[in-house]
Amino acid sequence: MLLSKSKQGKVSTLEAALQRISDGCSLMYGGFGGIGTPPTIVEGILNKGCKDLSLIGNDAGFPDVGVGRLVSSGRVKKLITSHIGSNPIAGQLMNKGEMEVAFSPQGTLIERIRAGGMGLGGVLSDVGLATVAEEGKTHITVNGQEYLIETALTAEVSIIHASKADYLGNLVFEKSARNFNPLVAMAGDFTIVEADEIVQIGELDPESIITPGIFVDMVIPSEGVNWKWVWE
Repeated sequence: MLLSKSKQGKVSTLEAALQRISDGCSLMYGGFGGIGTPPTIVEGILNKGCKDLSLIGNDAGFPDVGVGRLVSSGRVKKLITSHIGSNPIAGQLMNKGEMEVAFSPQGTLIERIRAGGMGLGGVLSDVGLATVAEEGKTHITVNGQEYLIETALTAEVSIIHASKADYLGNLVFEKSARNFNPLVAMAGDFTIVEADEIVQIGELDPESIITPGIFVDMVIPSEGVNWKWVWE
């Protein structure tokens, strides 16, 4: 049962969501190898024709799975990520100089996203010292230990996928889809959630809510996964 228009809360449409995403947008996405990445929003971005996107997320998906579809179609100008090995097209674009790729170790990457969501300037890490990973980064010594300052990450828009949402934007994630999504939700200036099921306020068990609605700006219904998983 839908609420009346005046009581729709944060529930909206794909068309309204896509108004927030345009050429050159910085876009942070949840998901790990496509699991937890919002398929309907990705499809909408492709259909809208958005290009020159700056993406921030764990990986480059697969060529036809997750954000890999945006990468494969040449829509991405820059990618900040932990690895691209699952998407050979990403490697090809990087080597040709057609897509800039900035790597962060996975743990460092999620900490940078968390810092962005918490309003911090960055985090300290000793990962990458005395390697090419330290190039261009500020060094700092704390209690005799040397660290690199890893700057916080935020984006104009965050897109995530939840199994359930209510009209206030409280979210429940399904198993491993609860990967980067909770912290990505916090680090976007505007956070859009694609939910498999949207329920009335009060229907979610408070103990099951992972992301509270305060971090969510818009919820849209999912049309379901429209790619074939590589392990099927």
